[in-house]
Amino acid sequence: MRRMRLSPEVRRRCQDAVDQAQDRLLALSRSLHAEPETAFREYRSAAKVSGLLRDEGFAVDVGVGGLDTAFTARYGDGPLVVGLCAEYDALPGLGHACGHNIIAASSVGAALALREVAAELDLTVVVVGTPAEEEGGGKITLLEAGVFDSVSMAMLVHPAPEDNCAPRPLALVELEVTYTGRESHSALAPHLGVNAADALTIAEVAVGVGRQHFEPRQQVHGIVTRGGDVPNVVPAHTRALYNLRAADMESLSRLESRIRACFAAGAIGAGCTHEVSATPAYAELVHDSFLSEAYRSAATELGRPLVSRAQELEMPTGSTDMGNVSRALPSLQPSIGINSGDAVNHQPEFAAACVAPGADRALLQGAVALAWTAAQAAQDEQARQRLLDQHRERGASKVGPR
Repeated sequence: MRRMRLSPEVRRRCQDAVDQAQDRLLALSRSLHAEPETAFREYRSAAKVSGLLRDEGFAVDVGVGGLDTAFTARYGDGPLVVGLCAEYDALPGLGHACGHNIIAASSVGAALALREVAAELDLTVVVVGTPAEEEGGGKITLLEAGVFDSVSMAMLVHPAPEDNCAPRPLALVELEVTYTGRESHSALAPHLGVNAADALTIAEVAVGVGRQHFEPRQQVHGIVTRGGDVPNVVPAHTRALYNLRAADMESLSRLESRIRACFAAGAIGAGCTHEVSATPAYAELVHDSFLSEAYRSAATELGRPLVSRAQELEMPTGSTDMGNVSRALPSLQPSIGINSGDAVNHQPEFAAACVAPGADRALLQGAVALAWTAAQAAQDEQARQRLLDQHRERGASKVGPR
């Protein structure tokens, strides 16, 4: 493995830029945290992030990819285009319990740092405002709309209880199943009813007993979103929402087939009809090896408390639409610890920790580490050429043969 070497001057200038922007970055993080907005409704949040970048001299384009709360902010004109993804959607009822306020602010900080060396490194810096990571897959929409076509590599740093330079987020698809039966009086004429709640019960039991045969890293978890209206009426309409996760898209496809069969079993057993709808699938996250090692080197230089590579493989993880980006172009999404104590992502205690001193430190160090990682890729001749070649080939494949 090649030793990572970054120019001390570039390293210093990136660090100085983040230091100088510290107050603005922390204020941005706190402002996002104080006014959480959920998927596709992040109007204030997108305006705060893009507004700061516009004030800093970035050329901002709002509403990209057909999404009102998406944007791009561009600086420089070099051929190597560094994409920094800013997430800013929150969780319903929990606010910023996954720390997207930190993600947005750290990506802005990295962009401000790279702005200072963009001319020297002959690169372009693009912040991509990506809504709806928690639900809806905003990056998938932007990817399909061509927003990432101009980007050579994409990065962000995600808050977590611990640092993990190479987490392995799972592929995910969300399935909604709806059962339809027939109402009847629960006491006077239950035999005339067709119980949609029974269908849901059978399906849940089928999923439960099927877990014994799940492949490694396959997971299923769901909630009942409609179980009936009143107990003295046989319920004719029920609905449930399930998340399916797997190590990769291929394993996810197999899992989805199994779970759809469980849903069908519920309908057959209860005599109901049923419908299943699916959201766009999140792919597993694939880290670019050079970017991952460059980030590890940067995090080590900053004194981050890194776990071993062996420990990284055992650490639990969720899912992200950054996975779809990573299957299309070189990408990186390390986790950075915020000293959240016993709290983990998607807990209210983690939301509170996302504006505590440990989160502030992670935000600033994450910004510097991302900037150093991108600068390392720009300075390393072999890595730079590979990224440019891959970008060119990706563009050629979209055009097709002439």
